[in-house]
Amino acid sequence: MTVCVPRLLCSSCSVSRAQLSMTTAAQTQELFRCADAVCFDVDSTVIREEGIDELAKFCGVGDAVTEMTLKAMGGSVSFHTALSERLSIIKCSREQVNKLITDHPPQLTPGIKELVEKLHQRSVKVFLVSGGFRCIVEHVASQLSIPLHHVYANRLKFFFNGEYAGFDESQPTAQSGGKSRVISMLQEEYGFRNIVMIGDGATDLEACPPASAFIGFGGNVVRQQVKEKSSWYVSSFGELLKELEKI
Repeated sequence: MTVCVPRLLCSSCSVSRAQLSMTTAAQTQELFRCADAVCFDVDSTVIREEGIDELAKFCGVGDAVTEMTLKAMGGSVSFHTALSERLSIIKCSREQVNKLITDHPPQLTPGIKELVEKLHQRSVKVFLVSGGFRCIVEHVASQLSIPLHHVYANRLKFFFNGEYAGFDESQPTAQSGGKSRVISMLQEEYGFRNIVMIGDGATDLEACPPASAFIGFGGNVVRQQVKEKSSWYVSSFGELLKELEKI
């Protein structure tokens, strides 16, 4: 299993060098309880579906894109390659993207709203860090009362006539290892001492380190590689809520 030993823990967290003999799951649980920032993946974590797969189905090319998504989430191809190839197949227009959000808005995973509310009550900063599209992720952030400047996601580009023109390759989330770079940016900008990453895919797992801990989420889809390498793997957000109630 992947063990992410934090570089620095908050003063309220009692995990110490002497306690590294604890089970890895127990250590991760304590890190989560004393986190001052939590970063969530979005597709198949915060929401029930993969946004890019839903867009592909809406544009009539679902099967071809779903196969590429599975490879990307399993870690068998680079994320940038998978993103570029999938978008070159979809070639969505601005109108299609807007219509997708209107006709088929992303569905929140049960328990996520309550969990984010609890974290906010505890003054924990919550971020959405996604390889998906900002136009969709911002819609999700609004539902969860997460500030839009706490959203890190990819930007689609369109020509003046609304036709697909590519994606912004300068965004860290457009590259393999991008979520790790976002975590490092947050540490530098805000001075966070303990950041926890939660997600279902390989791109989430690789964000630890620099994240202090990673929690694998299998409530919507189970990716075996991620499950095997996660120090703590949960199947519902209710498990995380229960952990916070121990405080």
